[in-house]
Amino acid sequence: MNASAKAQARPVTAAVSLPIEGMTCASCVGRVEAALAKVEGVAQVSVNLATERADIRLAAPVDRMTLIAAVEKTGYDVPASTTELAIEGMTCASCVGRVEKVLQAVPGVAEVNVNLATERATVRGVAGVDALIAAVDRAGYDARAIEAAAQAGDDEALAKKDAERAELQRDLGIAAVLALPVFILEMGSHMIPAMHHWVSHTLGTQTSWIIQFVLTTLVLLFPGRRFYAKGFPALFRLAPDMNSLVAVGTSAAYAYSVVATFLPGALPAGTVNVYYEAAAVIVALILLGRFLEARAKGRTSQAIQRLVGLQAKVAHMVRDGRTVDIPIGEVALGDVVEVRPGERVPVDGEVIEGQSYVDESMITGEPIPVWKSAGSAAVGGTVNQKGALSLRATAVGSQTVLAQIIRLVEQAQGSKLPIQAVVDKVTLWFVPAVMAAALATFLIWLAFGPSPALIFALVNAVAVLIIACPCAMGLATPTSIMVGTGRGAEMGVLFRKGEALQLLKDARVVAVDKTGTLTEGRPALTDLEVAEGFERAGVLARVAAVESRSEHPIARAIVEAAEQEGITLPALDAFESVTGMGVRATAGGQRVEVGADRYMRSLGLDVDTFAVSAERLGSEGKSPLYAAIDGRLAAILAVADPIKPSTPAAIAALHALGLKVAMITGDNERTARAIAAQLGIDEVVAEVLPEGKVQAIQRLKAAHGVLAFVGDGINDAPALAEADVGLAIGTGTDVAMEAADVVLMSGNLQGVPNAIALSKATIGNIHQNLFWAFAYNTALIPLAAGALYPAYGVLLSPIFAAGAMAMSSVFVLGNALRLRRFQPPLAADARA
Repeated sequence: MNASAKAQARPVTAAVSLPIEGMTCASCVGRVEAALAKVEGVAQVSVNLATERADIRLAAPVDRMTLIAAVEKTGYDVPASTTELAIEGMTCASCVGRVEKVLQAVPGVAEVNVNLATERATVRGVAGVDALIAAVDRAGYDARAIEAAAQAGDDEALAKKDAERAELQRDLGIAAVLALPVFILEMGSHMIPAMHHWVSHTLGTQTSWIIQFVLTTLVLLFPGRRFYAKGFPALFRLAPDMNSLVAVGTSAAYAYSVVATFLPGALPAGTVNVYYEAAAVIVALILLGRFLEARAKGRTSQAIQRLVGLQAKVAHMVRDGRTVDIPIGEVALGDVVEVRPGERVPVDGEVIEGQSYVDESMITGEPIPVWKSAGSAAVGGTVNQKGALSLRATAVGSQTVLAQIIRLVEQAQGSKLPIQAVVDKVTLWFVPAVMAAALATFLIWLAFGPSPALIFALVNAVAVLIIACPCAMGLATPTSIMVGTGRGAEMGVLFRKGEALQLLKDARVVAVDKTGTLTEGRPALTDLEVAEGFERAGVLARVAAVESRSEHPIARAIVEAAEQEGITLPALDAFESVTGMGVRATAGGQRVEVGADRYMRSLGLDVDTFAVSAERLGSEGKSPLYAAIDGRLAAILAVADPIKPSTPAAIAALHALGLKVAMITGDNERTARAIAAQLGIDEVVAEVLPEGKVQAIQRLKAAHGVLAFVGDGINDAPALAEADVGLAIGTGTDVAMEAADVVLMSGNLQGVPNAIALSKATIGNIHQNLFWAFAYNTALIPLAAGALYPAYGVLLSPIFAAGAMAMSSVFVLGNALRLRRFQPPLAADARA
């Protein structure tokens, strides 16, 4: 039966779409279609060569991997893709490990990264979204596919988080109101003799216990039901999590108390007592910790929210000569939009009319507004100051600089550092180990504890279960990454890869490209000294007029200098290029010759007048030019690629951090060494091609250790990739930024010491969090088990255990949030 007959014979039930790599012609399409049509359950196949996709209609369920295997047998590939899933229900590090484990087991999955702080899973491979969601569902969590940086998704996710926080706050309030009387009735009777006397003589012990039973039952049934609804199913799947610890611990205390209240004869003599207050207060305290945690988590993602908030919602579009307001999503490439004073620029574009200063601090981190006029580039999200601008859209939607920044920050915040891998391995087995420790505690106290042994065994086992929740461990790393990378984005430092955040702090040498990194990247007139009897503006006007006929970079730099100073160029006549010497012409009625010293000598002019200046320029790596007007030596001038004003301070800051600085450049040796001498650079590698830069980096890495390379050009891409950490100047090329691990949006070198300092601060913060989380659990589990009781008679109440557990997560989150106040060692220099 052929494919068309199959299509008629079977009802269509589902559709699958597969990307296909390697197809080059119609026969490839035919082969793929034929192979897929043979798979049992396939009703229809349509393969498109242009889109390189196969759309498959199924008449019966077919495993996606079966379809992929059929494609691969024909010699073509189904490329791996990245899927983002929002995961709901994760509460601790063991949840992260469990979700990663089930996703990794899905056929076709190559790589999985689950982040507790962002509550997202990033899955790379060929597995279908439905299979991934089903796997997460089987593990006891909820998942949904999300579009990267989709605004609607962000709004929906934020609304959901707000609803969750409101629900937690409501449940916390109910639990607190119900648990407080239980705590007062029971603990008050134990701690205050007068209270005990009042309860026994007015309510009576049994009535007091029944009141506590009713109130505690309400706490567990309503505010506390979340722990049981998730904890027990996870336990039955032999995959216990934090909810399981709370569910087992509170249920044990509650069940024992119920027996003591209604069936006291079932308990050994001397063991009849109730622990309703433990169950009720534990639920209230853990809900308090969850609520504080949710609020703190919300603050960790504020950097992304602020960036999203910078996007304009409406654009003023010019249509048929009049202005109409349209949603930002409807702006297309080439559309002309107006930006009024005080408004945000809606999209990336080129100014075609108007002049104004624009505040670009949200992109570059630099506070001083930048002048914009016709021909200037404007970035969406920046703030127009006082003038009105019209601009033509050059990038819209997800292609704008701001959208790319948001995407980079999201990727960095969701990334997993190498240090996290160790944490994940430990925490995956932590909850089962805690449950085993609690069981051991119960049995040891029951066998060897003082009378009433059952009471001691129960209380201490519950304390162990409650205190050992690994929430703090799971949050220690991702929250610091989220806050650190978010703070970096505000400073104009974008970490494209999480690994760079960990590696950068270990850098021992920073290698930099010269052109465009240390220097402005374009020739400029740096020196102009006139002879006696001549006036600067007049000399520059005539020299620029002569050079305006040439397209040489040096000539263009001289002309631009005159234009920037507002000098009007005189009329030009009889222009002539003298081979190997220079140029000459008549400008403003005067004969003008411009060239090297040998040209001046050929004209019979003595250049020794400028000998001191020429020597200085030579030591700076500049080649001097001379100008003669009407047969008299008029001026010495030099054109060079000037050092950025921000560079010296940046080099000094790198040295202050104890780093060596090396320059790797394709420029000539003399110029490179002159610039290195001015800046105090430690090592120079000059006159190298792109592959030579890679070799130089390999040598420097072998000699010094971890190396960071800073560059901005296409020719820097191989070196950026070869370095341990590649940093691209954000004003450089897209190719360089793609090859880099870190992007410096400010366009100057000062971002490098700032990035290194932020890396040190963030990793230091992670180490503090991990120390607290692990040290806390290591120290308090034995204490909860009663290790101090034989020597000191000290036991840890389950209520204090619950409070300590809740506060540990809050401490970790609070510590991570300190990174929001991180101050860079160098403030951004707007003149860069």
